[in-house]
Amino acid sequence: MKIHEYQAKNILKKYGVAVPRGEMAATVEEVKTAAENLFKAGASGVVVKAQIHAGGRGKGGGVKIAKSIEEAVDLASKILGMNLITHQTGPEGRIVRRLLIEETLPIEKELYLGAVIDRAEAKPVFMASRSGGMEIEQVAAEDPAAILKEYIDPGLGLEAFQARKLAFQLGLKPQQINEAVRFMTGLYKAFHETDSSLMEINPFITCTDGRLFALDAKMAFDDNAMFRHPDLKELRDVTEEDPLEVEASKYGLNYIKLEGNVGCMVNGAGLAMATMDIIKYAGGMPANFLDVGGGANAEQVTHAFEILLSDKSVKAVLINIFGGILRVDTLAKGVVEAANKTKIQLPIVLRLEGTNVEEGREILKQSGFNFIVAQTMKDAAEKVVAAAAAA
Repeated sequence: MKIHEYQAKNILKKYGVAVPRGEMAATVEEVKTAAENLFKAGASGVVVKAQIHAGGRGKGGGVKIAKSIEEAVDLASKILGMNLITHQTGPEGRIVRRLLIEETLPIEKELYLGAVIDRAEAKPVFMASRSGGMEIEQVAAEDPAAILKEYIDPGLGLEAFQARKLAFQLGLKPQQINEAVRFMTGLYKAFHETDSSLMEINPFITCTDGRLFALDAKMAFDDNAMFRHPDLKELRDVTEEDPLEVEASKYGLNYIKLEGNVGCMVNGAGLAMATMDIIKYAGGMPANFLDVGGGANAEQVTHAFEILLSDKSVKAVLINIFGGILRVDTLAKGVVEAANKTKIQLPIVLRLEGTNVEEGREILKQSGFNFIVAQTMKDAAEKVVAAAAAA
């Protein structure tokens, strides 16, 4: 689950991490009030920042500096409601519904701080770089040595000596080191206690007067841990998510929209990944990742099918099921029920193996629908790609 920058900064403030003074605004009137408050508090200028779940907002025209209240209002009126397109939104863009109005700061250096779970090491890793304000993926690709890393023992957390080591490697001034240690340990504590899967401060800045700030903040949380954090769950903004993904989450389905025309319905994330790979190998493009899970019932399968078919780019569907906990006959009933309900006209290719597979195939055979049954994954992929091309 992703949240907005202003929400991430509100969380970080609770952990003693310094962030610029600012307010969220959803209307031009709220922008005016926020700008007035900041100028009264001594700000020399304000930054009007679009709040969407994507990076590259500045390059897309979603981050502007204003030197007066009037200029802030004028900029806000242009950014609010705009369709902001960045390299992360794709060509469809995102509608800007909220702004963050912040004070400007006397920036001296732009650095980078971040924390993620390193699956290869099975540990959290805290990262830092002198190349702040840039796409960190680009930095890592062009100069891997520029990414400084400290692996963390989950039982100990980010220790002071590790934070101190990173602070020196970032080239901070001696008088900034202790503050940087408090800053980094506060960041990691927020990362750990909120069950974050990603935290990025880009840029992490030093000011000409020696202060340190998180000028930007990005946080994403482990969906599987949200039952422990009802307060964080309330921060979810469904307007920033694909409507089909939101719908799928209501039924406990894992759905991600992709750019192809072959719809996929699979049980198990590993099998789903393999299915997408073999579709590509057969010359096609998957339209989605849809994992109904090992314990899905007929109702969930029906909803999954409806969601999959709601994507107008889907020209053919591949259902690839290995029946274990989810029995093949249960899946077949759900598919037939969904086909009846949606009056499906698209080609449906099925590859079924596992528990009650013969019963499942008989249900499909007696359904009255012209399902295409494949024997192997390779056979299924070739048939569905051909069907999609012919549609």
